[in-house]
Amino acid sequence: MDAREAVALERNEKIADFRPGDTVKVNVWIREGDRQRQQSFQGVVIRKREGGQSASFSVRRIASGVGVERSFLFHSPNVESVEVTRRGKVRRTNLAYLRGRSGKAARIKERERGRRG
Repeated sequence: MDAREAVALERNEKIADFRPGDTVKVNVWIREGDRQRQQSFQGVVIRKREGGQSASFSVRRIASGVGVERSFLFHSPNVESVEVTRRGKVRRTNLAYLRGRSGKAARIKERERGRRG
């Protein structure tokens, strides 16, 4: 295969359409020795990077008072599904400023479903 030929990437059909600021539940396959199980990770999408094969998104949540961030690849076979639980209203695409905030300061307003007339 020639290096200039485009490789057709198939997007995972089980990944819902979401934006930064949305709260999502990501189900991931975890391997422990010879066993395999599913684990869910629920949090706010703080970053979404497009770009073909290396497209990824980062999710942040607070666990036991400590901020935990995890990055996932869109084309990874380990990502089983992504469900949107809440739509957030934000004005930027990279929400790194949430790292320095906690409690009420880290809240994100909910996006309204339809258009207002």
